[in-house]
Amino acid sequence: MRRAPGWHRGFASGAVDAGQGSNTVIPQIFADALGIAINGLTIVGADTSQTPDCGRTSASRQTFVTGKAAQLAGEALRREILRLSNAGPNARLEFAERSIVVTDGDNVSTILLGQFPENNLGYVLMAEETFDPDTTALDEKGQGSPYAVYAFGAQIAEVEVDLELGYVSVVGFAAAHDVGRMVNPTLLEGQIEGAIAQGIGQALFENFVPGETENLHDYLLSTARDVPPIDITFIEEHASIGPYGAKGVGEPALVPTAAAILNGIFDATGSRVYEVPATPEKVIEAMRRDRQGKTRR
Repeated sequence: MRRAPGWHRGFASGAVDAGQGSNTVIPQIFADALGIAINGLTIVGADTSQTPDCGRTSASRQTFVTGKAAQLAGEALRREILRLSNAGPNARLEFAERSIVVTDGDNVSTILLGQFPENNLGYVLMAEETFDPDTTALDEKGQGSPYAVYAFGAQIAEVEVDLELGYVSVVGFAAAHDVGRMVNPTLLEGQIEGAIAQGIGQALFENFVPGETENLHDYLLSTARDVPPIDITFIEEHASIGPYGAKGVGEPALVPTAAAILNGIFDATGSRVYEVPATPEKVIEAMRRDRQGKTRR
């Protein structure tokens, strides 16, 4: 709780939301641990003058690492509030502008926040936690635990190939992903749908040529017309150390996409395309190469 300027219930995190929704899911984890609704929080994110360094938004780590720190902070702040009110672990917290009402069965107590001094950040009650999971670097034999928890996924692409012109269309897609535990299913669906859209671009369109493809007219991206209906299945195999069992799903949703599409092209044509993007020219060349090989044999 911060006293000035104004009173608010602040949640500060150095995690940068790069579009994946960490500004929602990480405060959501904190609010759940504290025992309040997320709309009761004032959220401060990625401000070096106010927030700690949460590291890069990469490696599918923010929900897992910063989310775990948020859970620990919420639990620590809740313990402090319960201690001040001499309440049990199942007590209900209600935050007013200058007080916290703690209801523990038939006992109701009020913590007046004006009685506490401010710290250097202007808060009168605060908890700060970090989370750095144990890892070990790979040794000379490639053995070790370089990442604390692993997520798994599988994807299937249904493609149509024009055998005369080499054009490839993705007409259906199925994705199954181990997410540990779903903290926010809507954000998870968006993460996977966005990753598949990006993977379609990687597989079929995106080709950077220095000096040539320097604008979105020449550097092609997936559009809504290129993305088929996507059937998503979530598998909840809880991570023992993740926030409420959650895992990251950033890269796992993108890594299999292009491979699934290229395998679909092989299934449709009998020819392998070994380089992305699988442009019509490359598809035609792969089929011509295989026909010539069969003729020689």
